[in-house]
Amino acid sequence: MRRRTLLAALGAGAGALALGGPFRAQGSTGGAEFLGRYTWTETWRGFGGFSALDLSADGLSFTALSDRAFLVRGRLERDALGAVAAVEAGGPEPLLDIHGEPLRGLRADSEGIAVAPDGTTWISFEGNARVRREGRHPGEPPELLPRHPDWERLGSNASLEALAIDDEGRLYTLPERPFSRERAFPVWRWDGTEWAEIFRLPVRDGFAMVGADIGPDGRLVLLERRFAGWGFASRIRRVHLDGSAEEVLLTTDTGTHDNLEGIAVWEDREGRWGGGLRATMISDDNQRFFQRTEFVDYRLPD
Repeated sequence: MRRRTLLAALGAGAGALALGGPFRAQGSTGGAEFLGRYTWTETWRGFGGFSALDLSADGLSFTALSDRAFLVRGRLERDALGAVAAVEAGGPEPLLDIHGEPLRGLRADSEGIAVAPDGTTWISFEGNARVRREGRHPGEPPELLPRHPDWERLGSNASLEALAIDDEGRLYTLPERPFSRERAFPVWRWDGTEWAEIFRLPVRDGFAMVGADIGPDGRLVLLERRFAGWGFASRIRRVHLDGSAEEVLLTTDTGTHDNLEGIAVWEDREGRWGGGLRATMISDDNQRFFQRTEFVDYRLPD
């Protein structure tokens, strides 16, 4: 979500003092184990605003999506625990419209990313709720998927925030907030022909939905955020693809991390960093000087 009220911005500014300090584990609950965090900076104009993240199976190559309609691709270095320790990245790659021009205005609020094993990239947008497939080759225009009728009911700044893809190539998307006066997030799945609502996930404790991925174990992992006036709290939930067996893996104390919005789940299959499932997250700094872009790593329970 890219637009905030002045009050929220001032509140986040007040929280910058807490965000700039050391990691605080107090108040964080769940089975996920904190591994580390890394502040990422670049010198080019417009850096930041990252709302989604995709990683290769080994957790080293990445694609980050900004809500200003551009991609950044690169390579991560990890420390002895497997947490991000350095970033080598290329420059911004603007998302283009069907005429080959950079996206602008409400059409440019890009929020979710899903990358298939063959490299096909799908992106969800919030201002004008839609999902599209990026061109597979340079100069190839994007392909817009049909919309679900219910997307007309979503708020312009609270719609398709999260996107994920399973091993069968089916896409899953969720809104940042439920429909007005409802208390559950609808989950839609694209089967190659149409979108269908497959289940609803209850809203819990006022958290909004900001990211999603399907892990190597085939379960849907969801990143949520709550703004508390001076900082952000984050939560990770996990469910099966039919909505069953919901579990909370992590709930952080307010101010533990910056505005985490993107999540990628991978597995240290070779045991290079001790094995196990991992979640790497990225924060949206809203391109404000008092926030930061950070990678955050947790080990997830099996």
